[in-house]
Amino acid sequence: MPARFSLLLLPLALALFSLASPARADTLTALRSRSELVWGGDLQGGEPYVFESPTDPTRIVGFEVDIAESLARRLGAARARFFEMQWASLVPALERGDFDVALNGLEDTPERRARLHLSRPYFVYREVLAVRRGSPYASLDDLRGKRVATLNQTVAFDLLRKRPVETVIFDGQQEPYFDLQLGRVDAVLLDHIIAERYGCPLPGVVCLPGEVARGTYVVGMRKDDAALANAVDDALDAMVRDGELRRILERWRLWDDSQDALSAPSPPSVPADGARATLDGRQLLLFLQGAAVTVLLSVAAFAIAMPLGMLLASARSGAGPVGRALSSTYVEALRGTPVLLQLYVLYFGLAPILKLDAMTAAIVGLGLNYAAYEAEVYRGAMLAIARGQVEAAAALGLGPWQTLRHVMLPQAFRTALPAVTNDFVSLLKDSSLVSVLTVVELTKRMTIAAVEIRSWLLPGLLCAALYFAMSFPLSRLSRWLERRLMRDPHPRLA
Repeated sequence: MPARFSLLLLPLALALFSLASPARADTLTALRSRSELVWGGDLQGGEPYVFESPTDPTRIVGFEVDIAESLARRLGAARARFFEMQWASLVPALERGDFDVALNGLEDTPERRARLHLSRPYFVYREVLAVRRGSPYASLDDLRGKRVATLNQTVAFDLLRKRPVETVIFDGQQEPYFDLQLGRVDAVLLDHIIAERYGCPLPGVVCLPGEVARGTYVVGMRKDDAALANAVDDALDAMVRDGELRRILERWRLWDDSQDALSAPSPPSVPADGARATLDGRQLLLFLQGAAVTVLLSVAAFAIAMPLGMLLASARSGAGPVGRALSSTYVEALRGTPVLLQLYVLYFGLAPILKLDAMTAAIVGLGLNYAAYEAEVYRGAMLAIARGQVEAAAALGLGPWQTLRHVMLPQAFRTALPAVTNDFVSLLKDSSLVSVLTVVELTKRMTIAAVEIRSWLLPGLLCAALYFAMSFPLSRLSRWLERRLMRDPHPRLA
């Protein structure tokens, strides 16, 4: 009874504690108190945003680094501290309080204005379309039905979704232009600051004149940080008036005529245009399509992994010295390096020699990786077979490969079945990594939906439910197969 009474009093005690606790100090007061402005960004954004100095990798540089340092000084802090965060997670991380402000090519959009305090602009960008040299496309209207690449959660992505094109999503800003070079996509639509650094200089790539759209970069702050938002606007206004912002942009070769709009009394902003998306039937259908892609590539990859793994296990067990050495090298190399790295090398690194489309590269990459793990599963199962059975097979006149085929492999398969099923479930989940190759599978669909509806909880729960719905039947099928293969009328398995 006392324990139950304590449990009943616990919520009340927590509520009273929260009421008695002092209110959280506003962010502006807190950063002045610690004399430090913490700003979030992603180093993968690269030059000229924020990146490691070529001469001193321990120091980060970039035009947004300079802006952050100026803001810190003008806000009453002694320094600005960079907080590394994946760009796609900047807004959720800001909302949960990981840093004070988000400052990393954050575009002014109606969705972000509904979610955050956005500052006055500090940079005006233009959306630029890049195509292969000699292609017949002169505008976005010419690309109906074609593959156009961009980054997720950008204005360019929103523009493409409204067009009759196939939108190809990347996480990095250089990879879309590499795929454009190789002919995997027909065009790339991104901010001119990215296009001029990473796309236009590439051989065979040309950036079309003019602009598809125009927008601004802003500083993001939490909705309850009104005091900080006003102070940041005042600081940016002062940077414009005294010319420091222009000097920073000129230092990084970013100033052009379009930046004159920053000096206007009412800097350009993006008007609201549309209601907030919801997790409706259309989204559910997209989730199911993502799940279908996950199943397809997982099954196809495992169809490569199983026979190749069995071949490697057989070579390690019964081949000569050269065969054992080669198979061992393959297994250790593939197990000893991250599958994400292998996917990058297969898709991007080997592209000049072996040009695979994204889905094929994903299937082959996962299949080759899991073959190494399957090889060890099968080899362990074969080692579990009693030595006497091999000797009996030899006494009956069976050769090494006949013994392997008719004696060892059938028994090894039954022993390895639980581990094989577990590996397939792991492959089903690891398939989320192929989103780096522009494959929109279930997890990638979840991240896209989370941004659209501005919530990670419901998309995350739906994604988890679909993964469970795909993996749970596999475990039951494994149990059923074990019973059948054991031929035990009274199985002791749960």
